[in-house]
Amino acid sequence: MTGKRTTVMLSALLAACVTATVPAVREGLVEYYGSQKTIFDSGKAEAKVPLAAMSGANGTFGVGAVSGLDGEITVYEGKPYVTKVRGSGFTLDHGHDHAAIFAVWTKNTQWRDEPLPNDIKTYLDLQRHVKARAAAAGIDTDKPFPFLLRGAPAELKWHINVDLTEGKPVTRELFAKSKANYVMRNEQVDIVGFYSEKHPGIFISAYAPAIKEKDVKNAIHIHLVRQDGKAAGHIDDLTFAGGMTLRLPGK
Repeated sequence: MTGKRTTVMLSALLAACVTATVPAVREGLVEYYGSQKTIFDSGKAEAKVPLAAMSGANGTFGVGAVSGLDGEITVYEGKPYVTKVRGSGFTLDHGHDHAAIFAVWTKNTQWRDEPLPNDIKTYLDLQRHVKARAAAAGIDTDKPFPFLLRGAPAELKWHINVDLTEGKPVTRELFAKSKANYVMRNEQVDIVGFYSEKHPGIFISAYAPAIKEKDVKNAIHIHLVRQDGKAAGHIDDLTFAGGMTLRLPGK
């Protein structure tokens, strides 16, 4: 009987985790919870968002950082891609038994596609273009909104968080150090992105390696999922060589 009770209790616990919800903030076309700046205020990278709260449903897209600085979360079309550094490589799984320090997501099934112009070459070009095209499409760019990209960038510089703090409180310097960096060239990817000028330190990093201009602020958070399903993570920088498709929320 004890074994059966244990099994029932574990099943109930797992069910509760799968259906977990958080008091997410709904703003514009997105939902979010937790914040990057809380890491530095507290010195801890604690779990705030169960993965189940931002995945599972068709039309769900999201990004987040795994608790404990132990990986990256990307949700594409409801399916989670969780990458964690292990040894000299990384693992990728689609399970829901993970949690994010902070995350942002959208639930949207209608998208309008348009080619990304060939003169868009850099991360900053993309940031400016996404805002301009969203405004032209009638999206309120004073509020956060999602966007998607599909194609093969000429180069992607990306990372997966890995805890290199050695048990010390998490500072901005240790956070920046706690990453395994990778480069991908001419690989077919799907990109999940979020734009906001009002949420630096929340779900938009106040610092982006790709932006060198001191008077220009980062306004996008972008993750990749390689189309063969074998890699996913946070994009630090990218360059384009044409052939990309931009997807913005449709009506």
